[in-house]
Amino acid sequence: MWGKHILALAFAVKEINENPNILSNISLGFHILNSYYSTKMTYKATLSLLSSQHRFAPNFNCHKKSNLIALIGGCISEISTNVAIISAIHKTPQVSCLTYGSFLTTQDDKRLFPFLYQMVPNEAHQHKGVVKLLQHFRWTWIGLVAVDDDKGDKFLQKIVPMLSQNGICYAFIVRLPKYSYVDEYIAMLIKQWESYVTVIKRNVNVLILLFLAPFLPMPPINKVWIITSQWDFASLSVQKIWDIQTFHGSISFTIHSNQPKGFQKFIQMVRPSWFKGDGFIQDFWEQAFSCSLNVSKWEEKEKICTGEENLQNLSGILFEMKMTGHSYNVYNAVYAVAHTFHAIYKSHSKHRRLEERDRLFFQNVHQLLKRVSFNNSAGDIVHFDDNGELVSGFDITNWLMFPNGSVVRVKIGRLEPQAPQGTKLSIHDEQIVLPLSVCNENCNPGYSRKKKEGEKFCCYDCALCPEGMISHEKDMDACVKCPKEQYPNKDQSQCIPKDVNYLSYKEDLGIILTILAISFCLITSLVLGIFMKYKDTPIVKANNRMLTYILLISLLLCFLCALLFIGQPGKVTCLLRQTAFGIVFSVALSSVLAKTITVVLAFMATKPGSRMRKWVGKGLSNSIVLTCSLIQSGICILWLSTSPPFPDKDMHSMKGEILLECNEGSVSMLYCVLGYMGFLATVSFIVAFLARKLPDSFNEAKFITFSMLVFCSVWLSFVPTYLSTKGKYMVAVEIFSILSSGAGLLGCIFSPKCYIILLRPQLNNKEQLIIRKSDRI
Repeated sequence: MWGKHILALAFAVKEINENPNILSNISLGFHILNSYYSTKMTYKATLSLLSSQHRFAPNFNCHKKSNLIALIGGCISEISTNVAIISAIHKTPQVSCLTYGSFLTTQDDKRLFPFLYQMVPNEAHQHKGVVKLLQHFRWTWIGLVAVDDDKGDKFLQKIVPMLSQNGICYAFIVRLPKYSYVDEYIAMLIKQWESYVTVIKRNVNVLILLFLAPFLPMPPINKVWIITSQWDFASLSVQKIWDIQTFHGSISFTIHSNQPKGFQKFIQMVRPSWFKGDGFIQDFWEQAFSCSLNVSKWEEKEKICTGEENLQNLSGILFEMKMTGHSYNVYNAVYAVAHTFHAIYKSHSKHRRLEERDRLFFQNVHQLLKRVSFNNSAGDIVHFDDNGELVSGFDITNWLMFPNGSVVRVKIGRLEPQAPQGTKLSIHDEQIVLPLSVCNENCNPGYSRKKKEGEKFCCYDCALCPEGMISHEKDMDACVKCPKEQYPNKDQSQCIPKDVNYLSYKEDLGIILTILAISFCLITSLVLGIFMKYKDTPIVKANNRMLTYILLISLLLCFLCALLFIGQPGKVTCLLRQTAFGIVFSVALSSVLAKTITVVLAFMATKPGSRMRKWVGKGLSNSIVLTCSLIQSGICILWLSTSPPFPDKDMHSMKGEILLECNEGSVSMLYCVLGYMGFLATVSFIVAFLARKLPDSFNEAKFITFSMLVFCSVWLSFVPTYLSTKGKYMVAVEIFSILSSGAGLLGCIFSPKCYIILLRPQLNNKEQLIIRKSDRI
C-alpha cells in the first residue's frame, strides 16, 4: 500500500509543479526515507533529512539548494511522534497522514508537539460513529478484537463504556499479539487459532476489529466485521496469497476520499523508469508483478520485469486504481504545504531581498499552515481546526471480496462529526443486507423484556404484556397502558380506538323496543278511547271511572317513558329517565291501590250498620292517588337536588367499547324509587288478593291480583338481571321491564272489560248487574 502513497505524493507534486497558479517559478521536490517500523530507524531517517545530502551530519546542512521546509509524516502514530520530537527542535512543520492509531489525545500532548498537523479527524469521532452504526442496525450483542498493545488498551478503555451506556453488550474480548519478526509468527498463529475458536463458538454475528498489525488468514466464520480506519485490506502485499473471503461483507470506517482529476490516467501511464533511484517504487513493482527489474540479480526462477506492466491489471487486493483514504491524505498534505508556501511567497515577494525572504519564509510556515484552507481538485475543502486536526469525516465502506482475489469497496454511508445532532451518521440501507446480532431474539411488539439472572443486560427473556397493556416497539423495557379512549388489539401491539356503545334507534334491538313501546301506547290509547266512548255503561262506571282514566293515562305515559332510555344519553334525558318513570309508575300503582281499596270499602259499606259508607266515594280514592304520588315525587325531587343523574362514559366495563350511559348520581336514590314502587305493588297485591272473592259484580280484585303478580315477578327478576348486564343491554333490560310490567297491568285489568264491552255487550247493563248480585246472595 505504501506504493499507492508514493504515487499519490508524486502525482500531487507533479500537479503543483505544472500549475502556474501555485508556486510559480518554484519547483517542489521530495525525498523519501523508510522507518522500517522501528524507533531507531525513524530517528536515523529524520536526522538524515536534517543533514547534508549524502552525508550523515546532523545539524549541518550546507546545501542551500535543497532546503527541508516541511515533513509529510508516516501513517503510524509512533512514527509521527518520533519524527515530531526531532522536527520540533528545528521548528519544522510535520503534516502527519497517520491513520493507524490515535495521536494527540490531551492538551499536554499538543503542547509537546506544536508543529504537528494531523490529516485525520479525531479518533473520538470514530468511536462515536461505531456506536451509532451499531444502534442503526440494532446490533446489541457484539465481539471485540484488538491487538494486544497500548493502542488496543486505549481503544478498549474508550469503547467499552460507550457500548454499555448505549445499551450494547460485548460477548468477549479477543487480544491478539503484535509481532514484528519471523520467530514470533508461530506464537501469533497459535494465539490466533485459539481466538478463532472463541469467535466461532459464541452467538455473535458482529465483530469490531482494531488492528495495528497484519491479521493472519482464518477460515470463513460468517460474521460481519466492523473495522476501524486504522486498518486497510490493501495495506500489505503479503495479502496477495491470502484467502480473504473471511472479510467478505465487512464494514469499515475509512478516511474520507475523493478522486482528484487525472489520477487514474496518471496511474495507467506510470512506469518504474520514471522513478530511477527510488527503491520504494522498484520494490513495489517487483512484489506486485512477481518479477525482477534488476537484470544483474536475476535468478532463473524469476521472470524479468519489462517495465511496461500496467498497474490496472493488478487485482484489487494488491492495487486499486482509485485513490483511497490513506493516499488521499498524502495528496491533501502535499497541497496543504504547497498552499502555505504559496501564501508566504506571495506576501513576502515584494520589496524583500532573497536572504530576508527565505528567513521570513521559514518563520511563517508554521503560523500560516494553521490557517490554510483551500478547495482541492476533487472539490473537497481542506483545512485544520484549532487542534491541528483535519476537519473531515469518515466514509462507511462495505467490502466485497471475490474468489478471484478482486476487492470492491462500496461506500454505503458517511460519518460527519460536524453535522447537527441526529444527522451525523447517514447509511444507505438499500445497498446492503446484514444479519441481526443480538444475544437473543428481539422481543416483538406485545412483549416486554425480562432480565435474565446472571446475564448481561443485553440478554433477556420476553414476557407477554399483561391484559390491558401493550408494547408497540421491539425490545421495550415495559408495557404501557392505552389511553382511556383506546384499547389493545389482539396482539397487544397497538392501541385502537374504542367503539362508542349505547342503545340506538338505528340498531335492531332499539328498533324492536321502540316498536313495542309505540304499539303499547297505541293499544293503551285505544282502550282509553273505548272506555271514554262507553263511559256511561255500568262496567265503566263500576270501581270509579276517574281512577280508570288516571290508570290508563299513566300507563300510556309509562310506555312513552321507555323511549327516553333509547338513543344517546343527554343531560335532559338523563334527568327525566328514572324520575319520570318512577313518578308515572307510582301514579299507576296508586290508582290500582285505590281501585282495590274501593272494592273492599264498597263491600264493607253494603253491610247493615256499617260505618264505612262515609269513606266510600271519590274523595278517598283521589287522596290515595295524590298522597302516594306526592311521596314518590318528593323522593325524586330530593334525588335531583342532591345527586342528579348526568351523561357519563364508562371506559372500563366492556373491552374495546366506550359505554355512553346515564350515571345515576346516587344509586341509593334509584333503589329508593324502585323500592317505593315495589312497596305500592306489594300492598296492592295483598289487598287485591284478600278482596279477590268478594261477592260483587265487575269485581276487579282478582284481575288486579294477577296483574300485581305479573308486575312483582317482572321487577323481582329485573334486579339481578340489571346488575349482571352492562352497557346498552342494561338499558334494554330496564325498558323490557317497563314495557312488560305496564303490559301486564293493561292486559290483566282491562282486557276482560274490553271483551265484555266489545264482544259481550248484553252483559254490560244494569239488569244483568242485579241478576248477578241476586245469584250471589
